[in-house]
Amino acid sequence: MNGKQRIAAAMWHEPVDRVPVMCQLAIGHYLLNTDLTPVEVGFTSEGFARALVTLQQRYGFDGILINLMGTDPDWMRWVERIETGADGSQTVHFVNGDTARCPADDNVHHLPRGGQRRPTIDRVDPEKLYYDDPHGTGGQKYPFYFGLEPYRPDRDDYWPDYLWRTIDLVLGEVGDSISVHSEIFSPFTQFLELFGYQQALMYLLDDPDKCHTILAAYARGAADLGSRQARRGVDAVLISSAFAGAGFISPPQYDEFVLPYEAEVVRQVKAQGVPVYTHTCGDIGDRLERMADTGIDGIDTLDPPPLGSVDLEDAKRRVGDRVFFKGNIDPVGTLLKGSREQVRRDALWRLSVGSPGGGYILSSACSVSPRVPPENLTVLVEASKEFGTPG
Repeated sequence: MNGKQRIAAAMWHEPVDRVPVMCQLAIGHYLLNTDLTPVEVGFTSEGFARALVTLQQRYGFDGILINLMGTDPDWMRWVERIETGADGSQTVHFVNGDTARCPADDNVHHLPRGGQRRPTIDRVDPEKLYYDDPHGTGGQKYPFYFGLEPYRPDRDDYWPDYLWRTIDLVLGEVGDSISVHSEIFSPFTQFLELFGYQQALMYLLDDPDKCHTILAAYARGAADLGSRQARRGVDAVLISSAFAGAGFISPPQYDEFVLPYEAEVVRQVKAQGVPVYTHTCGDIGDRLERMADTGIDGIDTLDPPPLGSVDLEDAKRRVGDRVFFKGNIDPVGTLLKGSREQVRRDALWRLSVGSPGGGYILSSACSVSPRVPPENLTVLVEASKEFGTPG
Protein backbone atom coordinates (compact mmCIF):
# COMPACT_ATOMS: atom_id res chain seq x y z
CA MET A 1 0.00 0.00 0.00
CA ASN A 2 1.12 3.57 -0.53
CA GLY A 3 0.54 6.35 1.99
CA LYS A 4 -2.75 7.48 0.50
CA GLN A 5 -4.16 3.95 0.53
CA ARG A 6 -2.79 3.20 3.99
CA ILE A 7 -4.35 6.25 5.65
CA ALA A 8 -7.65 5.79 3.83
CA ALA A 9 -7.86 2.21 5.10
CA ALA A 10 -7.03 3.30 8.65
CA MET A 11 -9.67 6.03 8.60
CA TRP A 12 -12.31 3.48 7.52
CA HIS A 13 -11.14 0.81 10.01
CA GLU A 14 -10.02 -1.43 7.16
CA PRO A 15 -6.94 -3.73 7.13
CA VAL A 16 -3.55 -2.10 6.48
CA ASP A 17 -0.16 -3.56 5.61
CA ARG A 18 1.27 -1.49 8.48
CA VAL A 19 -0.05 1.31 10.65
CA PRO A 20 0.24 4.65 8.83
CA VAL A 21 2.32 7.49 10.29
CA MET A 22 1.43 11.16 9.92
CA CYS A 23 2.41 14.03 12.22
CA GLN A 24 1.37 17.66 12.11
CA LEU A 25 4.50 19.81 12.22
CA ALA A 26 4.71 23.25 13.78
CA ILE A 27 5.59 26.02 11.33
CA GLY A 28 8.82 26.54 13.27
CA HIS A 29 9.82 22.95 12.59
CA TYR A 30 9.57 23.55 8.85
CA LEU A 31 11.67 26.69 9.21
CA LEU A 32 14.42 25.03 11.25
CA ASN A 33 14.64 21.95 9.04
CA THR A 34 14.46 23.35 5.50
CA ASP A 35 16.33 26.12 3.70
CA LEU A 36 13.17 28.21 3.33
CA THR A 37 12.91 31.67 4.87
CA PRO A 38 10.09 32.69 7.22
CA VAL A 39 8.63 34.94 4.53
CA GLU A 40 8.68 32.14 1.95
CA VAL A 41 6.81 29.78 4.26
CA GLY A 42 4.42 32.36 5.70
CA PHE A 43 3.55 34.37 2.60
CA THR A 44 3.96 32.13 -0.45
CA SER A 45 2.06 29.02 -1.44
CA GLU A 46 5.12 27.77 -3.30
CA GLY A 47 7.31 28.02 -0.20
CA PHE A 48 4.86 26.35 2.16
CA ALA A 49 4.04 23.59 -0.31
CA ARG A 50 7.75 22.86 -0.73
CA ALA A 51 8.21 22.75 3.04
CA LEU A 52 5.29 20.33 3.43
CA VAL A 53 6.50 17.93 0.77
CA THR A 54 10.19 18.14 1.74
CA LEU A 55 9.62 17.04 5.33
CA GLN A 56 6.97 14.47 4.43
CA GLN A 57 9.55 12.81 2.21
CA ARG A 58 12.36 13.15 4.76
CA TYR A 59 10.35 11.55 7.56
CA GLY A 60 8.52 9.04 5.40
CA PHE A 61 5.08 10.16 6.57
CA ASP A 62 2.04 8.71 4.83
CA GLY A 63 0.17 12.00 4.83
CA ILE A 64 0.45 15.78 4.74
CA LEU A 65 -1.72 18.30 6.57
CA ILE A 66 -2.07 21.65 4.79
CA ASN A 67 -2.87 23.90 7.74
CA LEU A 68 -2.41 27.28 6.05
CA MET A 69 -4.57 28.50 3.18
CA GLY A 70 -3.10 29.54 -0.13
CA THR A 71 -1.66 33.02 -0.50
CA ASP A 72 -2.04 35.88 -2.95
CA PRO A 73 0.75 35.56 -5.54
CA ASP A 74 0.80 39.35 -5.84
CA TRP A 75 1.16 39.97 -2.09
CA MET A 76 4.34 42.04 -2.54
CA ARG A 77 2.25 44.94 -3.86
CA TRP A 78 1.40 45.64 -0.21
CA VAL A 79 5.03 45.56 0.98
CA GLU A 80 7.24 48.55 1.63
CA ARG A 81 10.32 46.58 2.71
CA ILE A 82 11.46 43.34 4.32
CA GLU A 83 14.17 43.29 6.99
CA THR A 84 16.14 40.16 7.87
CA GLY A 85 17.75 39.73 11.29
CA ALA A 86 20.99 38.02 12.18
CA ASP A 87 19.04 35.07 13.60
CA GLY A 88 17.15 34.53 10.35
CA SER A 89 13.95 36.19 11.52
CA GLN A 90 12.28 38.65 9.18
CA THR A 91 10.01 41.67 9.55
CA VAL A 92 7.66 42.70 6.78
CA HIS A 93 6.73 46.38 6.69
CA PHE A 94 3.55 47.03 4.74
CA VAL A 95 2.67 50.23 2.94
CA ASN A 96 -0.37 50.77 5.17
CA GLY A 97 1.78 50.86 8.32
CA ASP A 98 1.12 47.28 9.47
CA THR A 99 4.01 44.94 10.20
CA ALA A 100 4.42 41.19 10.32
CA ARG A 101 7.07 39.65 12.54
CA CYS A 102 8.30 36.38 11.13
CA PRO A 103 10.44 34.52 13.68
CA ALA A 104 12.99 31.98 12.51
CA ASP A 105 11.19 29.29 14.52
CA ASP A 106 7.53 30.28 14.82
CA ASN A 107 4.36 31.44 13.06
CA VAL A 108 3.98 34.88 11.54
CA HIS A 109 2.67 37.49 13.98
CA HIS A 110 0.63 40.23 12.31
CA LEU A 111 0.75 43.62 14.03
CA PRO A 112 -1.81 46.11 12.74
CA ARG A 113 -0.86 49.77 12.78
CA GLY A 114 -2.12 51.14 16.07
CA GLY A 115 -2.43 47.69 17.65
CA GLN A 116 -5.04 44.96 17.64
CA ARG A 117 -8.59 46.22 18.18
CA ARG A 118 -11.22 43.61 18.98
CA PRO A 119 -14.94 44.35 18.82
CA THR A 120 -17.28 44.05 21.77
CA ILE A 121 -20.14 41.61 21.34
CA ASP A 122 -22.77 44.35 21.19
CA ARG A 123 -21.03 45.82 18.13
CA VAL A 124 -20.80 42.56 16.19
CA ASP A 125 -23.35 42.02 13.43
CA PRO A 126 -23.64 38.26 12.76
CA GLU A 127 -24.70 39.06 9.20
CA LYS A 128 -21.15 40.30 8.62
CA LEU A 129 -19.59 37.03 9.84
CA TYR A 130 -18.84 34.00 7.69
CA TYR A 131 -15.26 32.75 8.04
CA ASP A 132 -12.19 34.43 9.56
CA ASP A 133 -8.59 33.43 8.84
CA PRO A 134 -6.42 34.92 11.62
CA HIS A 135 -3.25 33.51 10.04
CA GLY A 136 -3.68 35.11 6.64
CA THR A 137 -2.12 38.37 5.50
CA GLY A 138 -3.32 41.14 7.80
CA GLY A 139 -4.39 38.75 10.54
CA GLN A 140 -7.69 38.94 12.42
CA LYS A 141 -10.13 41.68 11.44
CA TYR A 142 -13.76 42.60 11.98
CA PRO A 143 -15.53 42.60 9.63
CA PHE A 144 -13.13 40.14 8.05
CA TYR A 145 -11.68 40.46 4.55
CA PHE A 146 -8.77 38.71 2.86
CA GLY A 147 -5.57 40.69 2.36
CA LEU A 148 -4.79 44.27 3.33
CA GLU A 149 -7.17 46.22 1.11
CA PRO A 150 -10.53 46.59 2.89
CA TYR A 151 -13.66 45.46 1.07
CA ARG A 152 -16.98 43.89 2.02
CA PRO A 153 -16.96 40.20 1.04
CA ASP A 154 -20.02 38.66 -0.60
CA ARG A 155 -20.95 35.29 0.94
CA ASP A 156 -21.89 34.05 -2.53
CA ASP A 157 -18.41 34.93 -3.79
CA TYR A 158 -16.38 34.84 -0.60
CA TRP A 159 -13.24 32.87 -1.43
CA PRO A 160 -10.40 34.33 -3.54
CA ASP A 161 -9.14 31.80 -6.08
CA TYR A 162 -5.63 31.89 -4.64
CA LEU A 163 -6.80 30.20 -1.40
CA TRP A 164 -6.62 26.82 -3.16
CA ARG A 165 -3.09 27.27 -4.52
CA THR A 166 -1.26 25.34 -1.78
CA ILE A 167 -3.67 22.42 -2.11
CA ASP A 168 -3.16 22.41 -5.88
CA LEU A 169 0.63 22.56 -5.58
CA VAL A 170 0.86 19.75 -3.04
CA LEU A 171 -1.55 17.50 -4.93
CA GLY A 172 0.39 18.17 -8.12
CA GLU A 173 3.62 17.14 -6.40
CA VAL A 174 2.53 13.96 -4.57
CA GLY A 175 -0.17 12.71 -6.94
CA ASP A 176 -1.97 9.62 -5.67
CA SER A 177 0.89 8.42 -3.47
CA ILE A 178 0.33 10.46 -0.28
CA SER A 179 -2.81 11.30 1.70
CA VAL A 180 -3.37 15.07 1.60
CA HIS A 181 -5.54 16.72 4.26
CA SER A 182 -6.75 20.30 4.60
CA GLU A 183 -7.74 22.27 7.69
CA ILE A 184 -10.57 24.57 8.67
CA PHE A 185 -11.15 26.45 11.93
CA SER A 186 -14.16 25.37 13.96
CA PRO A 187 -16.90 27.88 14.72
CA PHE A 188 -15.82 27.92 18.38
CA THR A 189 -12.18 28.64 17.50
CA GLN A 190 -13.23 31.56 15.31
CA PHE A 191 -15.48 32.86 18.08
CA LEU A 192 -12.52 32.90 20.50
CA GLU A 193 -10.25 34.60 17.95
CA LEU A 194 -12.84 37.29 17.25
CA PHE A 195 -13.04 38.53 20.84
CA GLY A 196 -9.86 37.20 22.45
CA TYR A 197 -10.03 34.06 24.56
CA GLN A 198 -10.72 35.55 27.97
CA GLN A 199 -13.43 37.93 26.83
CA ALA A 200 -15.03 35.32 24.57
CA LEU A 201 -15.38 32.90 27.46
CA MET A 202 -17.03 35.62 29.52
CA TYR A 203 -19.52 36.26 26.72
CA LEU A 204 -20.63 32.62 26.88
CA LEU A 205 -21.94 33.44 30.35
CA ASP A 206 -23.06 37.02 29.79
CA ASP A 207 -24.80 36.81 26.41
CA PRO A 208 -25.31 33.19 25.34
CA ASP A 209 -28.06 34.01 22.83
CA LYS A 210 -25.80 36.36 20.84
CA CYS A 211 -23.01 33.78 21.08
CA HIS A 212 -25.26 31.18 19.45
CA THR A 213 -26.07 33.53 16.59
CA ILE A 214 -22.37 34.20 16.01
CA LEU A 215 -21.45 30.51 16.15
CA ALA A 216 -24.18 29.68 13.64
CA ALA A 217 -22.75 32.25 11.21
CA TYR A 218 -19.27 30.79 11.55
CA ALA A 219 -20.65 27.27 11.08
CA ARG A 220 -22.02 28.24 7.67
CA GLY A 221 -18.68 29.60 6.54
CA ALA A 222 -16.61 26.73 7.92
CA ALA A 223 -18.89 24.17 6.26
CA ASP A 224 -18.62 26.04 2.95
CA LEU A 225 -14.81 26.17 3.13
CA GLY A 226 -14.43 22.52 4.11
CA SER A 227 -16.79 21.43 1.35
CA ARG A 228 -14.86 23.42 -1.24
CA GLN A 229 -11.56 21.94 -0.03
CA ALA A 230 -13.05 18.47 -0.35
CA ARG A 231 -14.16 19.17 -3.91
CA ARG A 232 -10.67 20.49 -4.66
CA GLY A 233 -9.34 16.96 -4.13
CA VAL A 234 -8.10 16.58 -0.54
CA ASP A 235 -8.43 13.16 1.05
CA ALA A 236 -9.74 14.39 4.43
CA VAL A 237 -10.67 17.62 6.18
CA LEU A 238 -9.45 18.43 9.69
CA ILE A 239 -11.53 20.71 11.91
CA SER A 240 -9.15 22.63 14.14
CA SER A 241 -11.07 23.03 17.39
CA ALA A 242 -8.04 23.37 19.62
CA PHE A 243 -9.70 25.21 22.50
CA ALA A 244 -12.79 23.06 23.07
CA GLY A 245 -11.16 20.95 25.79
CA ALA A 246 -11.63 20.93 29.54
CA GLY A 247 -9.00 23.64 30.01
CA PHE A 248 -11.48 26.11 28.50
CA ILE A 249 -15.06 24.86 28.78
CA SER A 250 -17.06 22.31 30.75
CA PRO A 251 -18.83 19.31 29.21
CA PRO A 252 -22.24 21.07 29.40
CA GLN A 253 -20.74 24.11 27.66
CA TYR A 254 -19.30 21.78 25.02
CA ASP A 255 -22.80 20.39 24.47
CA GLU A 256 -24.23 23.88 24.09
CA PHE A 257 -21.60 25.89 22.24
CA VAL A 258 -19.49 23.36 20.32
CA LEU A 259 -21.32 20.14 19.53
CA PRO A 260 -24.27 21.42 17.46
CA TYR A 261 -22.15 23.73 15.33
CA GLU A 262 -19.36 21.28 14.65
CA ALA A 263 -22.01 18.65 13.88
CA GLU A 264 -23.44 20.88 11.17
CA VAL A 265 -20.00 21.50 9.68
CA VAL A 266 -19.27 17.76 9.75
CA ARG A 267 -22.59 16.93 8.11
CA GLN A 268 -22.03 19.25 5.18
CA VAL A 269 -18.38 18.37 4.58
CA LYS A 270 -18.98 14.61 4.83
CA ALA A 271 -21.66 15.00 2.17
CA GLN A 272 -18.75 15.66 -0.22
CA GLY A 273 -17.54 12.08 0.33
CA VAL A 274 -14.40 12.69 2.41
CA PRO A 275 -13.65 11.81 6.05
CA VAL A 276 -13.73 14.60 8.63
CA TYR A 277 -11.83 14.58 11.92
CA THR A 278 -11.33 17.00 14.80
CA HIS A 279 -8.18 18.34 16.44
CA THR A 280 -8.74 19.36 20.06
CA CYS A 281 -5.76 19.91 22.33
CA GLY A 282 -5.14 19.05 25.95
CA ASP A 283 -7.71 17.65 28.34
CA ILE A 284 -10.40 15.83 26.34
CA GLY A 285 -10.71 12.60 28.30
CA ASP A 286 -14.06 13.70 29.70
CA ARG A 287 -15.63 14.44 26.29
CA LEU A 288 -14.59 11.74 23.85
CA GLU A 289 -18.17 10.53 23.46
CA ARG A 290 -19.35 14.08 22.93
CA MET A 291 -16.76 14.59 20.20
CA ALA A 292 -17.90 11.40 18.50
CA ASP A 293 -21.49 12.63 18.74
CA THR A 294 -20.65 15.44 16.30
CA GLY A 295 -20.52 12.77 13.59
CA ILE A 296 -16.79 13.03 12.95
CA ASP A 297 -14.86 10.09 11.56
CA GLY A 298 -11.78 10.62 13.74
CA ILE A 299 -10.18 12.36 16.72
CA ASP A 300 -6.74 13.95 16.50
CA THR A 301 -4.14 14.66 19.24
CA LEU A 302 -5.42 12.54 22.19
CA ASP A 303 -2.85 14.19 24.45
CA PRO A 304 -1.69 11.74 27.13
CA PRO A 305 -0.90 12.76 30.72
CA PRO A 306 0.60 15.11 31.80
CA LEU A 307 -0.24 17.25 28.74
CA GLY A 308 -3.78 15.92 28.55
CA SER A 309 -5.98 13.21 29.98
CA VAL A 310 -6.36 10.52 27.32
CA ASP A 311 -5.37 6.97 28.11
CA LEU A 312 -5.26 5.22 24.73
CA GLU A 313 -6.54 1.89 26.06
CA ASP A 314 -9.47 3.61 27.74
CA ALA A 315 -10.25 5.71 24.65
CA LYS A 316 -10.14 2.63 22.46
CA ARG A 317 -12.69 0.88 24.66
CA ARG A 318 -14.99 3.90 24.83
CA VAL A 319 -15.17 5.19 21.26
CA GLY A 320 -12.69 3.16 19.23
CA ASP A 321 -15.50 1.51 17.28
CA ARG A 322 -16.99 4.90 16.33
CA VAL A 323 -13.95 6.93 15.25
CA PHE A 324 -10.37 6.49 14.15
CA PHE A 325 -7.58 7.85 16.33
CA LYS A 326 -4.58 9.90 15.25
CA GLY A 327 -1.98 10.81 17.84
CA ASN A 328 -1.26 10.08 21.52
CA ILE A 329 2.57 10.28 21.45
CA ASP A 330 3.68 12.90 23.99
CA PRO A 331 5.22 15.64 21.79
CA VAL A 332 7.24 17.11 24.67
CA GLY A 333 8.30 14.38 27.09
CA THR A 334 8.85 11.81 24.33
CA LEU A 335 9.50 13.44 20.95
CA LEU A 336 11.29 16.57 22.15
CA LYS A 337 13.13 15.29 25.22
CA GLY A 338 13.36 11.55 24.66
CA SER A 339 16.12 9.58 22.99
CA ARG A 340 15.59 7.82 19.70
CA GLU A 341 15.30 4.49 21.52
CA GLN A 342 12.75 5.92 23.96
CA VAL A 343 10.67 7.18 21.04
CA ARG A 344 10.86 3.76 19.37
CA ARG A 345 9.68 1.94 22.51
CA ASP A 346 6.88 4.44 23.09
CA ALA A 347 5.71 4.15 19.48
CA LEU A 348 5.71 0.34 19.62
CA TRP A 349 3.57 0.40 22.76
CA ARG A 350 1.02 2.76 21.21
CA LEU A 351 0.94 0.65 18.06
CA SER A 352 0.14 -2.40 20.17
CA VAL A 353 -2.74 -0.56 21.88
CA GLY A 354 -4.08 1.56 19.03
CA SER A 355 -3.94 -0.86 16.10
CA PRO A 356 -6.23 -3.76 17.15
CA GLY A 357 -9.43 -3.52 15.18
CA GLY A 358 -7.95 -0.88 12.89
CA GLY A 359 -8.61 2.82 12.97
CA TYR A 360 -5.24 4.07 14.19
CA ILE A 361 -2.73 6.53 12.71
CA LEU A 362 0.54 6.83 14.63
CA SER A 363 1.26 10.49 15.33
CA SER A 364 2.43 13.03 17.83
CA ALA A 365 -0.43 14.06 20.09
CA CYS A 366 -0.30 17.75 19.18
CA SER A 367 2.02 19.51 16.75
CA VAL A 368 5.66 18.49 16.53
CA SER A 369 7.47 21.41 18.14
CA PRO A 370 10.17 23.35 16.29
CA ARG A 371 13.17 21.75 17.99
CA VAL A 372 12.17 18.11 18.01
CA PRO A 373 15.24 16.24 16.68
CA PRO A 374 14.56 14.97 13.14
CA GLU A 375 15.95 11.54 14.09
CA ASN A 376 13.11 11.21 16.62
CA LEU A 377 10.64 11.52 13.77
CA THR A 378 12.27 9.18 11.28
CA VAL A 379 12.09 6.43 13.91
CA LEU A 380 8.27 6.52 13.83
CA VAL A 381 7.98 4.90 10.40
CA GLU A 382 10.77 2.49 11.38
CA ALA A 383 8.72 1.48 14.42
CA SER A 384 5.61 1.00 12.29
CA LYS A 385 7.53 -1.28 9.93
CA GLU A 386 9.03 -3.16 12.87
CA PHE A 387 5.58 -3.66 14.37
CA GLY A 388 4.33 -4.97 11.04
CA THR A 389 0.80 -5.88 10.02
CA PRO A 390 -1.65 -5.34 12.89
CA GLY A 391 -3.14 -8.57 14.22
